[in-house]
Amino acid sequence: MDKLKKVGLSALAGSLAAVSANAAEMSVSGATLLTYTSEDTTEVTGNPFGMKTNIGFTASGDVNGYTVSYMQTSIDQFAGMSSARLSVDMGDMGVVAFDQGSGSGLATIDDKTPTAAEEIWDGLDGLTVGGLVGAAGNSGVFNYVNTFAGLTVNAAGRTGSGTKNADGASSGAGQSAMDVAITGSDMFGLDGLAWGIGYGEAEAGQQANAAGTNDSDTHATIFANYSAGPVTFGYQHSQIQAGSNGTAGEITDAWGIAFNVNDDISVSYGERDVEYDNPSAANVTEQGEGIAIAYTMGSMKIAGNRNEVTDNNGTTASNDQMTEIALSFAF
Repeated sequence: MDKLKKVGLSALAGSLAAVSANAAEMSVSGATLLTYTSEDTTEVTGNPFGMKTNIGFTASGDVNGYTVSYMQTSIDQFAGMSSARLSVDMGDMGVVAFDQGSGSGLATIDDKTPTAAEEIWDGLDGLTVGGLVGAAGNSGVFNYVNTFAGLTVNAAGRTGSGTKNADGASSGAGQSAMDVAITGSDMFGLDGLAWGIGYGEAEAGQQANAAGTNDSDTHATIFANYSAGPVTFGYQHSQIQAGSNGTAGEITDAWGIAFNVNDDISVSYGERDVEYDNPSAANVTEQGEGIAIAYTMGSMKIAGNRNEVTDNNGTTASNDQMTEIALSFAF
């Protein structure tokens, strides 16, 4: 990782000039990912080769006794996708941040089943992935993180939509939301155990119920991963209950197992069921599975995964499969 150190900044991220003129340390990192993807035979995929480029900037400095840091990552900057985070570390009082896509609250534990590469639902049909919790989301949210007696609390909240907003502007409809994730390890004296639990609510906003009320969507999840030597096994259960009439709830059960063959090679397999609790029709269960393998050598990594799903996104007979080989370089 190349670093540009001791870059003098009269203000952190161009916005702290009125508060402090201290210099900050900035670092720059990047990665390039070259992929080959094979989709279902019924899909038109065009060119199967693609490339994603990432570049990230992080800066931190002392402002009135607190450590203020900023990060921005451009994910495939040519497509204009990016995430940013401004945080203030207050020591024992925790960290307060404003998040525009880096990950906060319940969304940080939306899928914790172990895998050697991508998740087992990655790249399937391009549909909105169901069954993943995260009421507040990752964009336009305030985030608070602290550790109490070995437990890490990660809370997020937003007012209005979860759309990335420019300076002094807002977009999208309503739907304020909040959620919290609590994670820990080595519970019940079990070394190698990692676990977490979370809950959140999102107001129905402009959704109109027949009863004339706007009930909230609720999100909840619990997971546990146990590692013994080179093997990690994990299980996760999640539920999303819709607050608006006529909208299906989602109940998810997923498990995965990963094995580190040695320091460089790892393999994994996992399965995932998402039951769509349809209010006026028969329930439909999406069933997915995936296998992955990864080989790492220094800053280079080559990974491959094969994912399959039936009744995708709760649609009967909507089946899909995807195979991807990815070569990445970090610098």
